Amino acid sequence: MQPYKSVILVDDDPINNLINKRLITKLSISEKVEEFLEAEKALQKLRSLDPNEQTLILLDINMPVMNGWDFLNVYLKEFPDRKDQIFMLSSSIDLQDRQKAMEFSVVKGFVEKPLTPDKMKNIV
Repeated sequence: MQPYKSVILVDDDPINNLINKRLITKLSISEKVEEFLEAEKALQKLRSLDPNEQTLILLDINMPVMNGWDFLNVYLKEFPDRKDQIFMLSSSIDLQDRQKAMEFSVVKGFVEKPLTPDKMKNIV
């Protein structure tokens, strides 16, 4: 079963993206997994998708140029009607980051890196 039409990974670490893409593909969560090293490029991709298509977005917090918080602020302004599932995927163990993430109505959860099969199953 593939619960999502597509998955978008937003992380400035290409190794994390590669490992996460392989895990998601292996678990058959989606046939389409796209990686973005920059948050702005992920937003550009979202602009091109059908607004009714539900996408799973795994979003890192600490990235150069546009961080995860900036991404969320733009997302809320530009895509108020999208039904995507956004999970913060971060190496941060700071309780304030976890609390801040949950202040965004579009964030469904906070997952600590590394992503594992069990963590991914809890997301899905």
